[in-house]
Amino acid sequence: MAALMLAGLSASAFAQDELHKTLAQMDAASAKFQSAQADFEWDDFEAAVQQTDQQFGSIYFEHKGAETRMAAMLTRPQAKQIVYMGGELKLYEPNIDHLTELTAGQNRALYESFTQLGFGGSGTELEKNWTITLQGHEKVDGIETARLDLVPKVANVKNIYSHITLWIDPVRDVSLKQQAFEPSGDYRTAHYTGIKVNEKIPAAVFIVKTTKKTTVLKK
Repeated sequence: MAALMLAGLSASAFAQDELHKTLAQMDAASAKFQSAQADFEWDDFEAAVQQTDQQFGSIYFEHKGAETRMAAMLTRPQAKQIVYMGGELKLYEPNIDHLTELTAGQNRALYESFTQLGFGGSGTELEKNWTITLQGHEKVDGIETARLDLVPKVANVKNIYSHITLWIDPVRDVSLKQQAFEPSGDYRTAHYTGIKVNEKIPAAVFIVKTTKKTTVLKK
């Protein structure tokens, strides 16, 4: 029995050591991180109807000083543009010519923690907001990743996500795959490919081009 207990303690200590190494790698990569861009596939599973909806497009992250800005250009099945910068989130739907604007306000730190999740955020910051478990190492698209399961420490985040799993390349500080689980049983699986780090991002992706007839909803 004592031998089994010691073996369990040894395995736990090894896992913690591996987690600390992974977070330290993320810290080092985060210090050099300026931008990232990738193609994505988002699979949204709705538990109530046991149905999965797919969306495809490209996503962009850019650090500007202490701020991170993000843009997602969805191409299929419907074109949409999502931009977060300066504490404001914009969703433009060109097929109905409608723009939704949300101001982060007091939740700005929360919004920005999500924009950095898996793309340029440091391991130290990740540990502040999430209880992290290293679930092992897996290859995704031929790249060695650390599988991290995150449980939110902040109460209002728990209302949104029960936990999030990242398959992260700690050397570049980017995630190749993510799964975000909601308390309802719904979840999103995101798969990122063609990832480019620290390459110039076109300024146009952060500009929402509306028309004179665009309807606007502010929240």
